Amino acid sequence: MSVLEIHFPDIDPVLLDLPGPLDLRWYGLMYLVGFAAGYGLLLHLVRSDFLQMERERVGDLLMVLVLGVILGGRLGYLLVYGLGPLMREPARAIRIWEGGLSFHGGLAGVVVAAAWFAHRHRLSFLSLGDGLALAAPAGIFAVRVANFINGELYGRIASQSLPWGVRFPTDPAALRLMGIEGAGLRARERAIQAAMETGLWERVRLGVPLRHPSQLYEALGEGALLGAILWAMYAVARRQGWTVPHGVYGGSFLVGYGLVRMAVERFRQPDPQFRGPGDPLGTVLGPLTMGQLLSLVMITAGLILLVGVLRRSSSTSIRPC
Repeated sequence: MSVLEIHFPDIDPVLLDLPGPLDLRWYGLMYLVGFAAGYGLLLHLVRSDFLQMERERVGDLLMVLVLGVILGGRLGYLLVYGLGPLMREPARAIRIWEGGLSFHGGLAGVVVAAAWFAHRHRLSFLSLGDGLALAAPAGIFAVRVANFINGELYGRIASQSLPWGVRFPTDPAALRLMGIEGAGLRARERAIQAAMETGLWERVRLGVPLRHPSQLYEALGEGALLGAILWAMYAVARRQGWTVPHGVYGGSFLVGYGLVRMAVERFRQPDPQFRGPGDPLGTVLGPLTMGQLLSLVMITAGLILLVGVLRRSSSTSIRPC
């Protein structure tokens, strides 16, 4: 047994079970928490004159960003991960209550939404991007925690040498042992909750492999660590009175997120759409998984942005005022 086995929490992914297909889920609530945190951080950046825009515009910006995240995240997921099922059943495109939001698609949606907002209100796009880079990690942290509660996007089977791990009741082995393999999403969730209440999960738990809690790795890396680094950069620059070229925080976010995601992908269970008998790692280009490939694009874009803004500044170093 793992020295520090992390027991999966007995939390129903549905916070409030409503009639019909729509429920109030922890996943959706964490999105609201992320947007609320982002609103507060953006408002702080406006008040501190980091973002040159009216305070009243922050709410308008948030609404545009929400649309960008949802539409971009859904479109990105369908195009990259669910194009086959979508072609067979076009109605799946609007069934967001079944899950399916891509981070990279959501990021693309945010970029488009921010560009439109900046153009409409005559703001610096790079400056706005810097503000969003500082605000985003809090939301990323919240959503990754929701991924853990849902038991989705879990990691690969851990080696015996790993001093921690999680047995997920959503693991295919667990579903077989509990006799709920092939059940629909909500039926499966109810069956898992019943198994935890009746003791069935405790009886079959040791037959389920320990896995990396990759959702928590991402919450800590993409959310907490990346956010701490960016805000430390911001705090040092403010304290020293440095003028940081517009685009540095945005470029740093792209590079930082991409590096963390590429590292975590080594421990994350490959997407079933790309995994096969001859390719258990789910690679799509050489040794790269789809997540790593998209993250490599992010890193490249971030480096190009950083090099460009630093070259356009009067010096390649941050200048004191």
